[in-house]
Amino acid sequence: MEVAVLDITGKDTGRKVELSNDVFGIAPNDHAIYLDVKQFLANQRQGTHKSKEKAEVAGSTRKIKKQKGTGTARAGSIKSGVFRGGGRFFGPRPRSYSFKLNKNLKRLARKSALSIQANQHNLVVIEDFNFESPKTKNFVDILKALELDTKKSLFVLGDINENVYLSSRNLKSSKVINASELNTYGILNANKIVFTEGSLEGIHTNLHK
Repeated sequence: MEVAVLDITGKDTGRKVELSNDVFGIAPNDHAIYLDVKQFLANQRQGTHKSKEKAEVAGSTRKIKKQKGTGTARAGSIKSGVFRGGGRFFGPRPRSYSFKLNKNLKRLARKSALSIQANQHNLVVIEDFNFESPKTKNFVDILKALELDTKKSLFVLGDINENVYLSSRNLKSSKVINASELNTYGILNANKIVFTEGSLEGIHTNLHK
């Protein structure tokens, strides 16, 4: 598919770029997307939750009542979870929520997400740009020119560009990454994805396998 290349003022430069159908035009695999997004969100979890169980609560271990014949739940001590102030039954313990996914599946998920956004015409290609110094106002001007100031946007750069990244960092609705950091969650979470011309070759190299 062909996409027009815009400049940072939002005007058409007259050039067009060809987006590979192997990356931007496949039939989306919903289950691959589900697994990749699930893994991304699982990796965001700290997993530091902990509650005290019976052995960890302070208190006497004297048997509080006879084992049988009371008509209520059996209890070994006042620390039992059936009493107020006792330990918690099967409480949360610190753990990692991460799980493994194959590289091919993650690659398929990213291609599926890009294809969904391409079908919905949510991709924009602009020419490579740079700022002389970090300035949020410059980045806001680009957003306004591309009519993205009220939308969630993802900017994908070819290489790490410190000035552009720092200029965008203070804006809640925009995120700037380079081509190697592209992930399924970020693609689907954005209303518009803005690629620089230099990023497309790297994306094609990473995903066309």
